[in-house]
Amino acid sequence: MAFFGALSAESGIQSHLFELATDDSGPIAQRLRAAATWHDVSTAHHLQAATRIRAAGIEVLFDLRGWGGGGRPAILAMRPARVQVNWLAYPGTTGAPWIDHVIADRFVLPEAMAPYFSENVAWLPRCFQPSDTTRTLPPPPSRSDCGLPEDAVVLCCFNNSYKLNPASFARLLSVLDGAPGSVLWLLSGPGHSDRRLGQAAAARGIDPARLVFMSKQPHAAYLARLQLADLFLDTNPYNAHTTASDALWAGCPVLTRPGDTFAARVAGSLNHHLGMDDMNAGSDEAFIATGIRLARDAQGRAAVRERLRRARLESGLFDMTGFARDFATLARRLAAPDAG
Repeated sequence: MAFFGALSAESGIQSHLFELATDDSGPIAQRLRAAATWHDVSTAHHLQAATRIRAAGIEVLFDLRGWGGGGRPAILAMRPARVQVNWLAYPGTTGAPWIDHVIADRFVLPEAMAPYFSENVAWLPRCFQPSDTTRTLPPPPSRSDCGLPEDAVVLCCFNNSYKLNPASFARLLSVLDGAPGSVLWLLSGPGHSDRRLGQAAAARGIDPARLVFMSKQPHAAYLARLQLADLFLDTNPYNAHTTASDALWAGCPVLTRPGDTFAARVAGSLNHHLGMDDMNAGSDEAFIATGIRLARDAQGRAAVRERLRRARLESGLFDMTGFARDFATLARRLAAPDAG
């Protein structure tokens, strides 16, 4: 599913979903089909798909892919809806004249950044990123099943390997080096990336055996494993986005350094809306120092995890009823003829 369309109506908002990918019969797709009018345009060429969107009378069309993989911007270039919006998947400006608005919050996209966006910024009063709070957390597996030492502090970064640029990886290694007895748990990457990361660690004088690699897992198994991690260490300039939300939902604190772009501020926005701004480091040096301090301090880690546990329940970040209410208000405003 890549397009979400909304029709205003006296009774509320009518939602339509337009599927651009091949058919997906998984549980998420089934929930989406039950929640909205579903249109499969995966085999339609661009003009046919645009015609079907226009025929549905969509007033506000949300592009959930942007320039990302699986997107079909040619459809939006035909203007099938009066108002077209960039939301959720593409963390920056599209630069496309057919996209009118981008949805954000004031942390991930502060007003000072707005002039650099071709879109008009539509701010939500809460984090722009929703979450599936119906997910249950399966019991975590044993450490041995995951290749983790029983008594090690587990630092993790499950971002895709393309986010591990030299500067980000060096920062992670600095935390690892300053925390004896810790390991760094990483998502296994394609090709020779795991071996090369091990070589980079060895070049810093760090035993490559302290890097533990996890293959991609089904989502439930991945959430279960996240519960074994003591601290998630983020990357720059491309943050953890959904990955950070998953970690927080599983009870794993996220340490990040917000940058100067949308893509570099998503994890910071999640922490901010949790009320955990102290996990947003102001510099690389502060990031390293905080990571080392927490890795060395079991009581400090326990206190942060307890704060996260409470914030999950009390903050607005995972309040999806509130999110839906705020999003509906924003959608109605965007649908207004004089929306700017």
